[in-house]
Amino acid sequence: MGNLNVTKLQNKKEHANYIYHLMNDIEALDLMLQQDLIEKEPIRIGAEQEFFIVNDSFFPNNNALEILEDINDDHFTTEIGNFNLEINLDPQELKTDCFSKLEEQLTTLLDKAKESANKYNSKVILTGMLPTLSLKHITIDNMTPIQRYYVLNEAIKESRNQDFNIHIKGVDELNFQHDSVMLEGCNTSFQMHLQIHPDNFIDSYNWAQAISGPVLSICTNSPLLFGKELWAESRIALFTQSVDTRANSIMLNENQSRVSFGNNWETGSVTDVFRDNISRFRSLVTSEYITDSVDMIERGEIPKLKALSLHSGTVYKWNRVCYGVGGGKPHLRIENRYIASGPTVTDEIANMMFWVGLMHGKPSKFDNIHEKWNFKDVKSNFFSAARYGMATQFLWDGKYISSHQLILDELLPMAYRGLYSVGVNPADVEKYLTIIENRVTSHNGSQWLIKNYRHLNKERTKFESAQVLTSQLYEKQELNYPIGSWSMINKNEIPDNKENHVVKHAMSTDIFSVFKDDSLQLVVNIMKWKKIRHMPVIDGDKHIIGLITTTDVKGLSNHYIDKGVSVEDIMTKELITIGQYETLETAKILMITNQINCLPVIEKGKLIGLLTSKDFLD
Repeated sequence: MGNLNVTKLQNKKEHANYIYHLMNDIEALDLMLQQDLIEKEPIRIGAEQEFFIVNDSFFPNNNALEILEDINDDHFTTEIGNFNLEINLDPQELKTDCFSKLEEQLTTLLDKAKESANKYNSKVILTGMLPTLSLKHITIDNMTPIQRYYVLNEAIKESRNQDFNIHIKGVDELNFQHDSVMLEGCNTSFQMHLQIHPDNFIDSYNWAQAISGPVLSICTNSPLLFGKELWAESRIALFTQSVDTRANSIMLNENQSRVSFGNNWETGSVTDVFRDNISRFRSLVTSEYITDSVDMIERGEIPKLKALSLHSGTVYKWNRVCYGVGGGKPHLRIENRYIASGPTVTDEIANMMFWVGLMHGKPSKFDNIHEKWNFKDVKSNFFSAARYGMATQFLWDGKYISSHQLILDELLPMAYRGLYSVGVNPADVEKYLTIIENRVTSHNGSQWLIKNYRHLNKERTKFESAQVLTSQLYEKQELNYPIGSWSMINKNEIPDNKENHVVKHAMSTDIFSVFKDDSLQLVVNIMKWKKIRHMPVIDGDKHIIGLITTTDVKGLSNHYIDKGVSVEDIMTKELITIGQYETLETAKILMITNQINCLPVIEKGKLIGLLTSKDFLD
């Protein structure tokens, strides 16, 4: 939605006015195509960089607006989370050193952001999903306090009339309900724009769809969310669910989500793509419209098609069709939205060059690909890449082939040819595409993150591992060496910051719990088998109602235990508990003062962990 001053559609008059301008914009776009007004050359590229703002402990810092004000640069704008910002890079003509220029400008602007962030004890991190994110960071309180985000949130919630049900199954499983679109704040991307010749738009768009899976596989960088190992690119799964306007029912009221890959190849003209979006997705918001787009064309002026752009801004295709006006000339472009931020600026520019090279290097045998390939195969390739990254097996041109082999043997040579054909400097082509090639033989972002996260988990809790991982991600990112050259984290070089630790750093979340009606015999055996000294007792809603310890059962005879006594008969009911973000020093004082060795950790009355005296010793 850009910086439009949007409001929620309230009544029939507003709906009618908005629809009038929307239909008018569609007619105007058709007129511009018929009159050959859409720019055909030169071809330009552009990009948007989203990033996280973190504090000195590497947790999200809710101060984006203050930093934005200090930056004071129109290249920067807000995102839905007040711990995110976005940079809009200047368009570059696709030629010679355009990619080097993009990297130079992005580096300069990020340095500007880092300088301002430093004044607020904050840091800038490029990553698809921040490993240290937790549920407390995605509440409405952390939404950027700007009208359009609240309007969008209310409009989507009203459309659904129920909470968002998030379910992502990877190596681990994430399953919970959430009450706002703030989940979108978990995702940051490097959105790449490529201007497309209007006469070839549909064929180019279908080709962009066809290459999406292989391109994504080498660029994945978002495997972790809330401590869980999910997909290689978990943003794909989360974003699809986090702004879904469809209510859960046997028959969904729209046959695809607002965030989607699409269901079929595109045909007809670019206007038909917009018509399809309008047909499938109802308008959520509106803005002020003064000029009539068709009238403007008749007067020899170029309209901005504000109503159409606003509607398109609430339909989030992974390859999105965009209309824009630059230098007084209208153009069409494809926005690639599926690539994550990071791991470094150099990696991002390499990702962009690989994609642009493939777009321009398409062999003639792939012309009219919609007549030769089944769309479901292409869609399957995309979601397989999101799940498995570089481990994906693709169905490509009728044959199954590994991601490694496809990229090395076919796609990289194709990208080289495409870039040379538009006059990109050979030295730049070699530099950036070598980065892609090196990832194939080493690792990409998601592989590095998972490998090191598992390594850290051997000696630390998931919460502490995520914090260490993020700190090391930041340190390596600052050097700007491509991800393919990153080594494993050296545990001996990790600074000890235990004085700032909270309960969540040390508590155990792998808990065996029982119900009050369970037999004491079962509980005693579980404690023996699993070598645990404390067994929480919970009700059906996971509220803790008691605790059994080895001390409680130590003096009981086997006869007493075996005769069917229930947990409720001996459990301790008067409990001392603690919250997960209390300091460890507070927990220590509670244990010493009350002469206890275990503190149940509670969130909204529910048991989420256990902290024992052993955890302090560890």
